[in-house]
Amino acid sequence: MTTPNEPSLPRTVQTSWHGFLETYEPLRTDLYRYCRHLTRSPWDAEDLAQDALARAFVTLGQMGHAPPSPRAWLFKVASNLWIDRLRRARREEVGGVVAGATAGDDPRGAREAAGTLIGQLSPQERAAVVLKDVFDLSLEEAADVLSTTVGAVKAALHRARGKLVEAPVEEPSAPRPAVLDAFCEAFNAGDIDRVAALLLDTSSVEVVGATTQYGPEAAKRTVLYGMLFGVQRMVAAGGGGIHAPFMQGLLPKAPRVEARVHRGSWVLLHWYAHQDGEAVRGLTRIEPDGDRVSRLQNYYFTPDLIAEVCGELGVPSRLNGSRWWSEAAHLPR
Repeated sequence: MTTPNEPSLPRTVQTSWHGFLETYEPLRTDLYRYCRHLTRSPWDAEDLAQDALARAFVTLGQMGHAPPSPRAWLFKVASNLWIDRLRRARREEVGGVVAGATAGDDPRGAREAAGTLIGQLSPQERAAVVLKDVFDLSLEEAADVLSTTVGAVKAALHRARGKLVEAPVEEPSAPRPAVLDAFCEAFNAGDIDRVAALLLDTSSVEVVGATTQYGPEAAKRTVLYGMLFGVQRMVAAGGGGIHAPFMQGLLPKAPRVEARVHRGSWVLLHWYAHQDGEAVRGLTRIEPDGDRVSRLQNYYFTPDLIAEVCGELGVPSRLNGSRWWSEAAHLPR
């Protein structure tokens, strides 16, 4: 009898996930762009795109047939997640409930979502404009994505056109946390023990879209080791889990991190050495809890986010693709 703890189960899930990505990963850039127009934030767009892919994978396993238009279906999954998130944020705002009181909620994300909700456009209006004017879907396709009627889409377009605006870029509301400086100092010294010591025992450490570990010891063996020393192995193996062309010109030298402000929040830039100079290949955000880290998110296999953030900061970047396993057929797009 097979139990959930047997190694065959993770392998089976991984095989199914990789098969899912064969069809849906080529649509990832369009999905990110769609989420970007909805959320008006590159960070929130990346989070929404990751959640939409995960939800689509689970939902597809419960469907009797594949959707006829994978791109439109992904947009539909993302739209439903986003609208549900905004509705929840509005209930919390109206009820005076602090966002994040429920496990798994992000207070910052809920506040930003609420701000979008009470802005000039309703969620349906914003989505209708994006689907029609940005992605050129027909009225019928937009109605299907939004689970509404063609007439409702027409009405939303009439109300909404010309009202889409970018959210203002905020200045940081607080000085740089001391733990951020401590993290940079330990990381740039290559001291993995000091980096791990900054993590709470209950901390989560995530390579977004690839893996999540909990606690310092698990993070030290996997995520932190890869962040600090993985480049040597990647260069030696001709790319490791990443397709080799993404690694062209990369030198086997440990990266350095630098704290910068982006859209009102602190972010760590991971600078990697190349034959023609340094470039950013990864981003990290940490959530402080006093002088320790409660959550770390490393964005490495997120090419659209890395390109946009580095473009806004005016720094050079190199991308790693969005796949972290070796398959010779997977060429960079």
